[in-house]
Amino acid sequence: MSRPKGKRGDGVDGVIVASFGRHYEVATASERLQCTTRGKKTSYACGDEVKVLPAGEGQGVIEALLPRRNLLWRSDAFREKLIAANLSHVAIVVATEPGFSDLLISRCIAAAESQDITPFIVLNKADLTDRLDQARAQLAPFRTLGYEVVELSALAGADNLRQRLAGTRSILVGQSGMGKSTLTNALIPEANAATREISTALDTGKHTTTFARLYALGGTVAGDGWLIDSPGLQAFGLAHLSAEELAESFVEFRPFLGRCRFRDCRHETEPGCALLAAVESGAISPRRFEHYRVIRTEIAEAKRLNPGW
Repeated sequence: MSRPKGKRGDGVDGVIVASFGRHYEVATASERLQCTTRGKKTSYACGDEVKVLPAGEGQGVIEALLPRRNLLWRSDAFREKLIAANLSHVAIVVATEPGFSDLLISRCIAAAESQDITPFIVLNKADLTDRLDQARAQLAPFRTLGYEVVELSALAGADNLRQRLAGTRSILVGQSGMGKSTLTNALIPEANAATREISTALDTGKHTTTFARLYALGGTVAGDGWLIDSPGLQAFGLAHLSAEELAESFVEFRPFLGRCRFRDCRHETEPGCALLAAVESGAISPRRFEHYRVIRTEIAEAKRLNPGW
């Protein structure tokens, strides 16, 4: 991926707190600036630390990107979408209704694990008890792997999640309609994030957040951590991962990688495949292995369509 260029010593330090198109809002120690970039291409994300040149009347120009700790992003054969940078945690938000995709959870976890970001799951609308058991059953394979699941109702407050997020640099990700904006309002009342009712006819939410925005959890961005609310996801491609990186991002695979009989094992039907044996023995969830195969096939097709990956 191309990286923005610039001299590190130019301008003042800032953090991108909102990203919309080629325009960015940057928080510095003394003010907030509406910034543009030099050139037509941009490769910045919410949470990026940058050097900016103030240009008067609340305006500025981003001159340089400072080194990233990590980058959460998604991609298919022809497009890439930067989501957020410099994260410590990814909170994957699901709800008892509308229905959620456990495959999308696996995609988000893989993206986080590949960048050494800690993922956990937030089960919202836990007060809707008639669907709670079903949601818990769907999340059981992730709990078994040790991924934390925080149950709450955003409408009743989110104190336990607030405590969990204290001191972190986190992002809320998930499908539309899961209640991310409502959660953001519960955690940060001044956010005034827009919310809309779920479209029950389509069993999916309407997009209410159109761009990523970062909110300080303390007094300042540099204080007690921050939280990013992001647009709803219906897809999370991982075309930028290699087959090896994908397998490594499934934490339950790690004890078995490199133990197959054949070095170039594709974990399909090969004799002596350590992963297949682990699925057979119950050490690897068949559902999670199915997720791995689906994502791996998509990555292979993306690389066929775009050999540049």
